[in-house]
Amino acid sequence: MTAAENVCYTLINVPMDSEPPSEISLKNDLEKGDVKSKTEALKKVIIMILNGEKLPGLLMTIIRFVLPLQDHTIKKLLLVFWEIVPKTTPDGKLLQEMILVCDAYRKDLQHPNEFIRGSTLRFLCKLKEAELLEPLMPAIRACLEHRHSYVRRNAVLAIYTIYRNFEHLIPDAPELIHDFLVNEKDASCKRNAFMMLIHADQDRALDYLSTCIDQVQTFGDILQLVIVELIYKVCHANPSERARFIRCIYNLLQSSSPAVKYEAAGTLVTLSSAPTAIKAAAQCYIDLIIKESDNNVKLIVLDRLIELKDHPAHERVLQDLVMDILRVLSTPDLEVRKKTLQLALDLVSSRNVEELVIVLKKEVIKTNNVTEHEDTDKYRQLLVRTLHSCSVRFPDMAANVIPVLMEFLSDNNEAAAADVLEFVREAIQRFDNLRLLIVEKMLEVFHAIKTVKIYRGALWILGEYCSTKEDIQSVMTEVRRSLGEIPIVESEIKKEAGDLKPEEEVTVSPAQKLVTEMGTYATQSALSSSRPAKKEEDRPPLRGFLLDGDFFVAASLATTLTKIALRYVALVQEKKKQNSFIAEAMLLMATILHLGKSSLPKKPITDDDVDRISLCLKVLSECSPLMNDIFNKECRQSLSHMLSAKLEEEKLSQKKESEKRNVTVQPDDPISFMQLTAKNEMNSKEDQFQLSLLAAMGTTQRKEAADPLASKLNKVTQLTGFSDPVYAEAYVHVNQYDIVLDVLVVNQTSDTLQNCTLELATLGDLKLVEKPSPLTLAPHDFANIKANVKVASTENGIIFGNIVYDVSGAASDRNCVVLSDIHIDIMDYIQPASCTDAEFRQMWAEFEWENKVTVNTNIIDLNEYLQHILKSTNMKCLTPEKALSGYCGFMAANLYARSIFGEDALANVSIEKPIHLGPDAPVTGHIRIRAKSQGMALSLGDKINLSQKKTSL
Repeated sequence: MTAAENVCYTLINVPMDSEPPSEISLKNDLEKGDVKSKTEALKKVIIMILNGEKLPGLLMTIIRFVLPLQDHTIKKLLLVFWEIVPKTTPDGKLLQEMILVCDAYRKDLQHPNEFIRGSTLRFLCKLKEAELLEPLMPAIRACLEHRHSYVRRNAVLAIYTIYRNFEHLIPDAPELIHDFLVNEKDASCKRNAFMMLIHADQDRALDYLSTCIDQVQTFGDILQLVIVELIYKVCHANPSERARFIRCIYNLLQSSSPAVKYEAAGTLVTLSSAPTAIKAAAQCYIDLIIKESDNNVKLIVLDRLIELKDHPAHERVLQDLVMDILRVLSTPDLEVRKKTLQLALDLVSSRNVEELVIVLKKEVIKTNNVTEHEDTDKYRQLLVRTLHSCSVRFPDMAANVIPVLMEFLSDNNEAAAADVLEFVREAIQRFDNLRLLIVEKMLEVFHAIKTVKIYRGALWILGEYCSTKEDIQSVMTEVRRSLGEIPIVESEIKKEAGDLKPEEEVTVSPAQKLVTEMGTYATQSALSSSRPAKKEEDRPPLRGFLLDGDFFVAASLATTLTKIALRYVALVQEKKKQNSFIAEAMLLMATILHLGKSSLPKKPITDDDVDRISLCLKVLSECSPLMNDIFNKECRQSLSHMLSAKLEEEKLSQKKESEKRNVTVQPDDPISFMQLTAKNEMNSKEDQFQLSLLAAMGTTQRKEAADPLASKLNKVTQLTGFSDPVYAEAYVHVNQYDIVLDVLVVNQTSDTLQNCTLELATLGDLKLVEKPSPLTLAPHDFANIKANVKVASTENGIIFGNIVYDVSGAASDRNCVVLSDIHIDIMDYIQPASCTDAEFRQMWAEFEWENKVTVNTNIIDLNEYLQHILKSTNMKCLTPEKALSGYCGFMAANLYARSIFGEDALANVSIEKPIHLGPDAPVTGHIRIRAKSQGMALSLGDKINLSQKKTSL
């Protein structure tokens, strides 16, 4: 075992600025100083020994002048000193002086002060010399009967460690502790004693548990946790014991401690798959989520519920608990709500969908009443999406949901209103029976819509689905109402001229302080003729959009007017009414065109919008059957195609998910019978307690590739050459926020290398945790050195360094071998993720760091190049497969990934096949990467550059 891996019990902070004192001055302080100076001197001695100094001359001084003192601080420091000081001679025999120390500790174990007794017992747990412990055994046994629980619980721990290390010193320890446990009343003492029995003599622990199984609920939580662990281990090792202890686990679900409830629920699920057990465990998890205030706890327990749901046999049990799961929505945290809604949506069935929709409708209405909070809008959006999914899966629900949601079209928050609009568009296309209801409701809320994007969508829906004469007239009335007085230009000029005279005022604007280019201040004031501006609210909404220069909505309006006019002509036979309606529609378009060309709007109309409005005017003037078909049939068909493609994609992804979850058993798989299984084969199931311990230590076992040896060898980096005096190679193991470097160092010379030290430094967001300890390497010997590095963000990190050593017997300076750089791969932190198109576009606009990578590859197929990039960058392609299928010589795709630190990475691949260069020409184009941080954008760009070319195997 290397020095770096030695067990360390006591960590001491060392001030680096002080000069190390001499042995003589320390001896003087320890002999003649007062208590304060002796304390300081003892601290310095401890630090010097920890730094590698031997100081053998001070041992007797400390025994004579410091050991007899009764000061508590000195006694505590002495415990540290005796722990670290060498206790044996070079040939392994115990030092004579230690007999005196042993006697002093025998007295401390009989000391009237419980703190001194308890801390001495703790110290004895760390002693590894049986000769020192043997004389103390009677005193340790006597401490089990001390009046104070602090002494008793440490006595149990001391007996346990001594029994584990030197069984011959106390062979009857399990029996002794069992008797102690039966009579003990203190919770912490019982917990320590029970834990010892679990590890030392499991049968006695089970005997004790059997005698008090009915009182388990009354025990303290620390003892209950140990009982859960014992039951878990016993039932996994010996399944026939399950019936005996499962009732106890059920009782522990009612414990007052959240930790006990959590562990008991987890254990119950692993011990039994009966519906009652799963229901009890799930109910316990839900109670924990609701009652615990910490959001991290809520998320962890929610993950446990999601794991339960992923098991096909448990899903039906959880479906009955959907309403209980929805109680979690009372939590204000958005992440918890998001996971809860997703879980509820996965569990929804025809049996519970009605109740689910009622609850979600109430939640949506609640969000309207609360004061605006940044997460309220996002939560409303989540609710709308969940209701959307429910209505698509269960069409009967749509009629209940739509009227409530359509109120939100007039919402100030564009994102939630856009989601409602998307839902309404899908519902009106899918469910013919709801069209009249949706159109009626849309006409009700139309005048209250505040955002231009939603207004545009609502216009399209009304234009597309108004089929009766009355509805068409209502749409025209609403449009006229929203546009205000026409012609717009004349009415606006009149308003300007009419309002200016009576309300004109001459005002002097307040003086402004400005900073000039040279950094000096300049004051500026102005005399201006102004009038109070008409409030924006006074303008009708559509008129306001147009005067702000947003003429895209005008193009949308022109299309809507054309559609309803053509439909009106087909419905009404009277020529006069037909002409009147078409003329009104053409007048509206003409007045908008006039406005666009005038100087009144903030921005002039674009040529595209002029072309669209002009086209609509031409269509209305000619009224040809071909145009009628295009406007009134083909638009709807394209929407229908888009929705069916989307539905198909969702079904495909659901199918993939269910395939993942289904446990497939091959025809020739062996069947294992539990009764016939050998005990050592029972470990096939993972030990939950071992896994949670590993997770807490940050060393969770990763599932390696099919051949673990091959995957390990892929991560070995050669650090020095084969001809160097010291050969070194490192295995880089990345575990989320930690990187462990396992460096193999080989002495290739015939000399002994002393103080062989691995010196490392890092570049980027990496931090070396501790400096590796020096080693001594015999000729042609080898050793492993471990170094830990912490990672703070997704950035390409570099670890560099050298190995320095002394050759024994040589008078020269230290020798140095420079190591190759170790590049930390960003791919270890990036995971594929998915987001909606709207979220992608929003992030693309917000992220400020862009890295443009030119495609430079030998791959000649567009699709193959895209798959190669996805594989080498761990990103997910958001562009649907249907959009990428076929061949047209170019391709554009959006990619998305998220790092374990929560950073988003976006990429847009735009590639083409230069046909003029022949069929074997490689793919050309660009990849644009966007991220919030510079490091992420650059690192991902470097990764793409390195892996663009396909290596031939």
